[in-house]
Amino acid sequence: MNPAERRALGAHYTSEQNILKALKPLFLDDLRAEFKTLKLSKSTRPKLEEFHRRLAKVRIFDPACGCGNFLVTAYRELRALELDVLTTLDALKGTGQLATDIAAMTWVNVGQFYGIELEEFPARITEVALWLADHQMNLRASQQFGSYFTRLPLTESAHILHGNALRTDWREVLPPAECSYIVGNPPFVGAKYMSDSQRSDMAAITGNVKNAGLLDFVTGWYLKASEYISGTSIKAAFVSTNSISQGEQVGVLWAELFARKITIHFAHRTFKWTNEAPGKAAVHCVIIGFAAKEVVKTALRLLYEYDTPTSEPHVSEVPNISPYLIPAGNTLVQSRSTPLCNVPEMIYGNKPVDGGFLFLTPAEKLELLAKEPHAAKFIRRIYGSDEFINNIERYCLWLKDAAPQELRAMPLIMQRIEGVKQMRLASTKQATVRLAAIPTLFAEIRQPDKDYLLVPLVSSETRPYIPIGFMPKEIIVNNRCSIIPNATLYQFGILSSEMHMAWVRVVTGRLESRFNYSGTIVYNNFPWAETPTADQKQAVERAAQAVLDARAQFPSSSLADLYDPLSMPPTLVKAHQDLDRAVDKCYRQKAFSTEQERITFLFELYERYTAPLTAEAE
Repeated sequence: MNPAERRALGAHYTSEQNILKALKPLFLDDLRAEFKTLKLSKSTRPKLEEFHRRLAKVRIFDPACGCGNFLVTAYRELRALELDVLTTLDALKGTGQLATDIAAMTWVNVGQFYGIELEEFPARITEVALWLADHQMNLRASQQFGSYFTRLPLTESAHILHGNALRTDWREVLPPAECSYIVGNPPFVGAKYMSDSQRSDMAAITGNVKNAGLLDFVTGWYLKASEYISGTSIKAAFVSTNSISQGEQVGVLWAELFARKITIHFAHRTFKWTNEAPGKAAVHCVIIGFAAKEVVKTALRLLYEYDTPTSEPHVSEVPNISPYLIPAGNTLVQSRSTPLCNVPEMIYGNKPVDGGFLFLTPAEKLELLAKEPHAAKFIRRIYGSDEFINNIERYCLWLKDAAPQELRAMPLIMQRIEGVKQMRLASTKQATVRLAAIPTLFAEIRQPDKDYLLVPLVSSETRPYIPIGFMPKEIIVNNRCSIIPNATLYQFGILSSEMHMAWVRVVTGRLESRFNYSGTIVYNNFPWAETPTADQKQAVERAAQAVLDARAQFPSSSLADLYDPLSMPPTLVKAHQDLDRAVDKCYRQKAFSTEQERITFLFELYERYTAPLTAEAE
């Protein structure tokens, strides 16, 4: 595919390394472990033969198979396991007879593999690729047993349907009673970037799912799979963008999946995509293994965690894996319009919708003032996330209180206003067209009339804390930030603490791996300390002020400089450590020893806060 077509379809090549991250915990590791047990036990031959017969009955289904990478890798691994079984059986017989019977004794075949692919050419490639894999494994068997083995003519083929997986009845491709595992890499297309046809496909399967418009395209495969595996022992695993385990999507998708009795039995947390294609896709992924609830009977689930998105995973056995891919219960954090606790409301910054005509670079500001000095009273400093964190100088025309005669006396400003009007008139959105009637103003104005706390919506995940700060009312903030108009030092301290960051890292949405902070998900659901004493709150306020004082010692440094994990000044590090301890004591006296301990505590507190609300709703 050409890159544009590949992006539109959400198609990405998958490396063998990533494929095995899905296949091994889905079924390969269990099969290998069972084989090892059989091999080491006594009287193994009948059990090994039964095990061999079961390998020939495995049916694997990839409902987004592309060129067949998952199916080819799974086939090769099954054949390799079968070859080990045959070698062991041959050794047990001690006759060497298998060398002459290898063709008859090789039962795993390409006909055990099924797929659906939207594009015809990749579908045909999948069939050929599986034949090639079969040939390679036949050669390997020939080398092992010293007898040439080939399957010609080709009498069996993989069952690959050229069709739309979200419109196709999967039961017609492979009846659920015959399916063993579902695995694949469905298309990566964000909810806001789907084509009209993709939105139509999603609408056909989401039905009455509440807030389904928030769901990424990949979730369609989860919903289809959940219907297909209901009442069966089928296990499934999909590679997906990490967006489905963060932010608003979690509550939407998993509320529906839990209603369908689906549970997670293994998961890989966020890792960076690696593939073997030119122009590698910069995608941050997760892998989620799931099945009908009654199928996952093991006491422990496997959770693969990554210290960084590019590091190797380390696995742990946990009692349960939550939809946020943490070892916790299945509590879902749903979007809220107001805070859960008694704290000031967080609101979005001002939204321009101006085509850039109301914004000025420093050079444009100087040029405008040289020609129209009276414009000075209407030029204000403006911050978005980037400007705030990196101390980027940017200005805007704030014409909220400008008199008509003042504007008409400044032709350069009038030109910019005309530009805003024409941009809005040309919009395909009727709401934007209506705004052309007031081209002097931002589309949405929420500027406080007093000093406020600024929270950038986008921030690097590598920083130990999201930099936030108090702003004078004269500085305009755009909609890439949120603001808390009536915030106190205590609230600044809590939001600048490790306790709040632990919550952010789990529930916030992401842009690739960067934090995409949401007031309705993160702030409004954050469980603040239940009953902090006056002394505890004062301790937080003192520590919060010490953080601000430490920042002030470096007036020429941006927040990006100050919060870089390598260049963060020791005085600021210590101030935050003191703040973390003060905040922790508002929650409990015992120190938190791990991040997971914090998360567990916060989710338990969240459940206590929301339990009365849930009961009232019911």
